[in-house]
Amino acid sequence: MTGYHGDPERTARAMAGGYYRTGDIGSRDADGYITYIGRSDDVFKASDYKISPFELESALLEHEAVAEAAVVPAPDPLRLAVPKAYVVLAEGWEPGPDTAKVLFAHSRSVLAPYKRIRKLEFAELPKTVSGKIRRIELREATARGAGTEFDEGDLR
Repeated sequence: MTGYHGDPERTARAMAGGYYRTGDIGSRDADGYITYIGRSDDVFKASDYKISPFELESALLEHEAVAEAAVVPAPDPLRLAVPKAYVVLAEGWEPGPDTAKVLFAHSRSVLAPYKRIRKLEFAELPKTVSGKIRRIELREATARGAGTEFDEGDLR
């Protein structure tokens, strides 16, 4: 890559130190295995913990009810932000409070308490022409309060 067209500042940031910085975040364990964490522009803080949407989405996709999922930060007065999942349901599952309860319970069983899904909305995911999820649209919709969301605290 020679740079970002018409954006020398972004090019300088991405090429700092002579390496191209993709924005992907990973970690290497003691055995040398590399684990993909997510994109630096998607990672967010909740209660001062860094949250990777990729990890939460992967956990949700383990449940049979979930065909697709995307996680974004949702504003929260106590934690500043909490994980909110947008979920496309698998065939045979109906959107509603009962399914939301099942998915919140699944989240509690497979994720650390600070990572679990706190809000959930059933919706189609906006995508680019190449099929990537347009998280910016989901973050904007969350900020506007658009859609019908379920809150974990309200369904217990």
